[in-house]
Amino acid sequence: MTGYNSNGEVATSNGNGHSNGHSNGHKTADYTAQENATMCSRDCCSGPGGSNKGAATSCTEKKKSGIGNGEKIIPTPQSLLQNGGKIECFLTPEEVRAIRVLNEDTYPYEVIQEIADFITKGSGMRPKIGIICGSGLGSLAEIIQDPKIFEYEKIPNFPVSTVEGHAGKLVIGTLEGATVMAMQGRFHFYEGYPLAKCSMPVRVMKLCGVEYLFATNAAGGINPRYAVGDIMLMHDHVNMLGFAGNSPLQGPNDPRFGPRFPALVNSYNKELINKAIEIGKTMGIESNVHVGVYSCLGGPNYETIAELKALRMMGVDAVGMSTVHEVITARHCDMKVFAFSLITNKCATEYSDKKDEEANHEEVMAVAKNRQKACCELVARLVREIHSNAAS
Repeated sequence: MTGYNSNGEVATSNGNGHSNGHSNGHKTADYTAQENATMCSRDCCSGPGGSNKGAATSCTEKKKSGIGNGEKIIPTPQSLLQNGGKIECFLTPEEVRAIRVLNEDTYPYEVIQEIADFITKGSGMRPKIGIICGSGLGSLAEIIQDPKIFEYEKIPNFPVSTVEGHAGKLVIGTLEGATVMAMQGRFHFYEGYPLAKCSMPVRVMKLCGVEYLFATNAAGGINPRYAVGDIMLMHDHVNMLGFAGNSPLQGPNDPRFGPRFPALVNSYNKELINKAIEIGKTMGIESNVHVGVYSCLGGPNYETIAELKALRMMGVDAVGMSTVHEVITARHCDMKVFAFSLITNKCATEYSDKKDEEANHEEVMAVAKNRQKACCELVARLVREIHSNAAS
């Protein structure tokens, strides 16, 4: 029986339902199974996945005593037994790590504190502003001066981004005199991560000292007034994932982060929105800057015409697959939030057979690349405003 133990190590099965964990460090992991072996059902054994958690009774003892006779015993398929009873599983060490992190649904306060300590000690800095770079907007992190760079895979207990346009690096340094930290790559619900894990880095930022969260994303424009390349400052959102019962705050609440029932009426800081509007005017891009409502869907597929029409009727101006759960987590721990969407495509709200009207990731990346200079300048100037006001 193949699997992974609680430490993320490769687990080998001897065919009787019990496993021994070991890390072989090789790409190929061999799993020995006896000829005509049987696999216990999921609830047979004691342990994290079994119904007899903490019990000392073994599978063999239960069978002898008649316990669990009603349980279904599934024979190991002979098609999986190869090379003298070995089942081969081709996994790289990176894939083993990704599975381990994926299987951890929540992070207790102490684990997040350990991650934050690792980052602050490694960088020697305590940032005040945190930036999450959306698809194709990783250049926001490249304008940080004297950067200390942490690759996600080298940060203890940190997930890994798997999406093109998300570099998977945490950058800490100075920007316009302020100490900032930026995520070059976020984690998405559609990658298989629970929402609590997607937004866990926000809590890491909080324990690193961050007071302001800047969240950026690439989004499809539903509002017919929006053009490709425009910037929409978010002043509210419609949480479609929340409508389906998914929240980053599900499960036990730790009051060290925030209250059980946080209010979200004023999630997006009005003062920062107004400053961004003024900055847009001084940059000469006021006609390309809007204030609107964003909605997050699960993805990874793009939306249907009917879904887009429904969202527009609800007052949504732009739609994407991120940000909202990060904002919820930030507000839960009392961070000030500023967020904007770069409109990378216009959403089709009428039926058509034209392929060029369908959204695609390549278009998103191309538009983001063309507009990254304006986005970087907007963020840099807003950081300067915050830093100068704090210094005065």
